[in-house]
Amino acid sequence: MKSKKLIGIWMDHSVANLIEQTPSGFVLTAIKSDFSHQEKTSISKNESLMHNKEQNHQSGYYKQITEAIKEHDEIFLFGPTTAKNELLNLLKADRHFEYKKIDVKDADKMTENQQEAFVKDHFKLNNTNL
Repeated sequence: MKSKKLIGIWMDHSVANLIEQTPSGFVLTAIKSDFSHQEKTSISKNESLMHNKEQNHQSGYYKQITEAIKEHDEIFLFGPTTAKNELLNLLKADRHFEYKKIDVKDADKMTENQQEAFVKDHFKLNNTNL
């Protein structure tokens, strides 16, 4: 029987930490948004331009995450901002995710170890259950 591919994603609007359990332990992959705070302040005089540019960068950011998790069967989104809900809405509209289990939970800022523990607890994972 094929084991399910599980992934947890701690995310906000600037970075997503993809946390996946492998036979050798947890692997954390970071995906960062291209829209920096410095870029935001440099174009803040034109609010419309800034909004459009930010939307384009966020769209690219979400697309990178979506591509990275397409092969997973269960997805757990968590984090302190609305970014997880925005990604959830995009995933619901994508036919690749139609039959995948996706859970969402609010969470504060966390260290990488706390994120791993949170994912492990959510999926009730242990070293013998891969």
